[in-house]
Order: sequence, then C-alpha cells, then structure tokens
Amino acid sequence: MRDHIQGEEYELWDIVFDGSLATLKKNTEGVDVPKTRADCTTDELKNLGPDEYSIIQGCSTAKQIWDTLQVAHEGTTQVKRSRGSLLYSQFENFAMKDGETIQEIYTRFTTLKNKLKSLGRINPEEERVKKILNRVLPITWESKITAIQESKNIATLSLYELIGNL
Repeated sequence: MRDHIQGEEYELWDIVFDGSLATLKKNTEGVDVPKTRADCTTDELKNLGPDEYSIIQGCSTAKQIWDTLQVAHEGTTQVKRSRGSLLYSQFENFAMKDGETIQEIYTRFTTLKNKLKSLGRINPEEERVKKILNRVLPITWESKITAIQESKNIATLSLYELIGNL
C-alpha cells in the first residue's frame, strides 16, 4: 500500500502515516504553502500526532493489524451500534430548521444519510424522498408538496430531482 500511495504522490505516505503537517512556509512567490517533512524542525515533527506503529507493534499478522486499526479508528461493535442508533434517531426526527434553505436541508440530510450508510443502514431512495415531502418540510410548503406529488411519480423521483423541484 505504501508503494502505491507514494507512487501517486511521494509525500502522501508521510501524511497517511503521521498525519498532515499543520505548519506553513512562504514559497518563492510569497504564498503560504504546507511545509514538507524536510522543512520541519525536530520539535514540529514530534508534534504530528499518534504514531500508528505504536498501535500495531504487537500484531503478528495482517489480519491482527487490520482488526486493531479498525477498532482504534472506528470503535468496537457496541460503539458502532450505539452510533447507528443515535444517527437513526436523528434521521427519524429530521426536520427543517427556522431560516434554513432547501440546499442546507439537502446537505444536512445527505450527510446524515452517508453516515448511516457507512454503518450499514441504507434507506431506499423512495423512502428518503417521502420523508422530505411528508415529514421534513413545514406546513407552509404544503401547496408545493401537493403539486410535486400530483405531477411526479414519487416511486421513481430521486432526492436530487426533488430538491431541484423545491
């Protein structure tokens, strides 16, 4: 994996392994650009964050390394289950906020959908469209909702199309 990542961008492996450098320097045109590892002082390099190697140094197989890193970065099954329940509750209670635009709703809704998807909870497109139409938008949108429901086939309407219509 290291060779592949370094083949794409040589210093990218350093970012994957150690984290990104938070310090900047001025280039020849006077523009702030991230420092490379060679530009950093010893103290700056020491403050890059946790060393992934220290997490996996006791592992003897690739599977152990994978499992250890997965728990370290994603949490245990119980943590994932709790996170999933919390996100699903947020999904069920999702509503438009005062002063929020349709684009802001779409962004929040998509972010929540993606988080649920990453935990294995996938809601069909039709269910998401119906949720926006029937439970997310306030009563002031009723005439627009009715017009969309009468003119479009909700079973085949994508969320992206719905947002465009709203």
